Amino acid sequence: GAMTKRATMNDIALAAGVSQATVSLVLNEVTNARVSSTTRRKVKDLASDMGYPSKPALTRTGVSIIGLLIDDVTSTPFAPPFLEGARAAAAERGTLIATFCTGADPATEAAALQILHATGAKGVLYTTLVTRSVKPPARLATLPAILLNCHDTARRFPCVIPADADGAMTATAALIAAGHRRIAHLAGENWGEAARDRAQGYRRALAAHGIPYDPALQTGPAWTVASGRDHTHHLLNLPDPPTAIFCFNDRVAIGCYEALHDRGLNVPHDVSVIGFDNDDLVANLQPPLTTMVLPHDEMARFAVATLLNAQGPLPHSRSHIPCDLFQRASIAPPKPL
Repeated sequence: GAMTKRATMNDIALAAGVSQATVSLVLNEVTNARVSSTTRRKVKDLASDMGYPSKPALTRTGVSIIGLLIDDVTSTPFAPPFLEGARAAAAERGTLIATFCTGADPATEAAALQILHATGAKGVLYTTLVTRSVKPPARLATLPAILLNCHDTARRFPCVIPADADGAMTATAALIAAGHRRIAHLAGENWGEAARDRAQGYRRALAAHGIPYDPALQTGPAWTVASGRDHTHHLLNLPDPPTAIFCFNDRVAIGCYEALHDRGLNVPHDVSVIGFDNDDLVANLQPPLTTMVLPHDEMARFAVATLLNAQGPLPHSRSHIPCDLFQRASIAPPKPL
């Protein structure tokens, strides 16, 4: 069975109709914040109804530390779930996360690892913002270490990565299940592993359902809103345009929506669209976008639990964390011809 998703601050914010920052101020008991008592009450009630975990107190005695090294926090919107998932999972076990943003600089990584070693840290989460292959610093081997969202070609360390190919199969299969056969894929940049895995999952789903792959229907590279818009216009100009579009990510899907809107086409009655990542923006699109959840929060929690439960060195292993389908309203059966 699927594990029940924990409510996040974002879930509470959506339910309460306030910003995530407001929820954070209320739940963290920040005083003097300009938040009305009515809103405070509402947020607290929703948090308790939705099972949001209340703060466990870290005791001063014997606090342990896990280091989180991350190369970049700006190029995608998905650093926060890593940091917050790790923090929350560690806090439940009386452990602090010490985060170092390294800019992928070897000297910075070495300095961070030296500090962690000197303070007797429990271990390290060596993290990249974009899923990729890494050559971790030699010093990483001096502490229990897990590669989070990356993997090493030498296969020395355990790694935790999203199941992008399976997620793309699920996304494409959702369009096939609705009755579509002309399914396009707005693919990501082909240097990226997520992009390659998602394109592969798309092709596997077509093959599994006996639908021939048509190279004209796979176009890219699409990474931004603007590229999603341009490539969708290109698809709509084909002699036999698609009835459904699987977008590499949710930003691309926003651009896809814009292009469809420009052409006077309705989502999902004229064209069905599915995204990937479950970016905070897409619950508010018209219609709200069906997408795949990028499991950064679970990946971080899983990695922290693995480190804290480790008895001795961690052997190489690969854990693929599934991307779940988040059903909203952007998929419908194709229009009868």
